[in-house]
Amino acid sequence: MSTIYEKPELVVADPPVFLAVKSAIESSFSSNRASDFFKSLSRAGLRIRDFETVLKQGLLGDATAGEYSRLGNGDQGQIREFYLASLEKVAPELREKFFKLYAYY
Repeated sequence: MSTIYEKPELVVADPPVFLAVKSAIESSFSSNRASDFFKSLSRAGLRIRDFETVLKQGLLGDATAGEYSRLGNGDQGQIREFYLASLEKVAPELREKFFKLYAYY
């Protein structure tokens, strides 16, 4: 018996706010802004996987933390998952350049 797992489609409770936060993350990881985003993380001494701190420091945009806090738990979880998936899709050469942001220590 071989079945392929399919991730269920989760319904977003507040689409406009959800999309605003998702857009801020997409913008930060876009190819033309990722290097600047990583430099700001490095200057702040933050690890890239520490989403809550990155958010609270305003590194994803000034209004993003407030918008994120308006989301329900399910939507927040989807946003955190999207953020973590986005940081894993960064080009290898950029990840190498900012190795310390990705390192676990």
